[in-house]
Amino acid sequence: MENSTEVAAFLLLGLTDDPLLRLPLFLAFLLIYAITALGNLGLVLLILLDLRLHSPMYFFLGNLALVDFCSSSVVTPTVMAGLLTGNKVISYNACAAQMFLFTTLICVENYLLAAMAYDRYAAVCRPLHYSTTMRASVCVVLLIGCYVNGFLNGCIHTGETFSLSFCNSNMIHHFFCDIPPVMALACSDKQANELVVVYVVSFHIFLAVVFISTSYIFIFGTILRMHSATGHHKALSTCASHLTAVSIFYGTAVFMYLQPSSSHSMDTDKIASVFYSMVIPMLNPVVYSLRNKEVNSAFLKVKSVLIRWRPNKV
Repeated sequence: MENSTEVAAFLLLGLTDDPLLRLPLFLAFLLIYAITALGNLGLVLLILLDLRLHSPMYFFLGNLALVDFCSSSVVTPTVMAGLLTGNKVISYNACAAQMFLFTTLICVENYLLAAMAYDRYAAVCRPLHYSTTMRASVCVVLLIGCYVNGFLNGCIHTGETFSLSFCNSNMIHHFFCDIPPVMALACSDKQANELVVVYVVSFHIFLAVVFISTSYIFIFGTILRMHSATGHHKALSTCASHLTAVSIFYGTAVFMYLQPSSSHSMDTDKIASVFYSMVIPMLNPVVYSLRNKEVNSAFLKVKSVLIRWRPNKV
């Protein structure tokens, strides 16, 4: 047998080696995480409290907000702790757990975006049948499908990555345990594993994108047949926000996972990873809800209730 020593822990090299940048980056990520937590958890609470938001659209939006908060929580606190303490060591099992949770949640978000596109299709193209098309049982089945696919995705990627041998270096050129930088450390043959990753990611992205694209083809066809300028503007505004978020999400996913490993630039990958692991979860509440009149109305209602509930000063 060949003499080799399997690593028991990994060293995350992080975003920078400059000690002068550690505090500014920590404060920036702290602000991003605070906004992410406040925006997403606040949106979930708002949807739960306001009966007017108990509809399929906000059912999926609430789950998207919860997934965004969880995916950010898997990565951001670890990064902030490393910047604050300088300790960038992560155990083998913790690294595998981080990869599993993150790949699971990202895949869940992938299918939630598709489910939200189908909901918008039903609302715009089949408004008279909306209540039966998007009844509660259908929404629950779609949601379960999102989480089951996410779980299977996490199992496949984590299994394929950590079935490899890591015996040369334990230094991950990244700020969390993502698939490409961890696979880059493997000392065993990883070509088949990389192909599995590409095929699985391609399948999930292709399936969701086809679903979203088909939904929007029908939506735009319906919009073009509308005679009301107000209806045109409202529908296009909603579609523009959703499509912007979808384009950003899938653009970064394709950039990270569907290019050959030989063309990966670690520094470029880090910037893209900051965007999809921290920035997108922060922006989604803004993109999907803050421009929504129903959400704004619910927020003002809750705010007025809290003001009235506040005890009078003696």
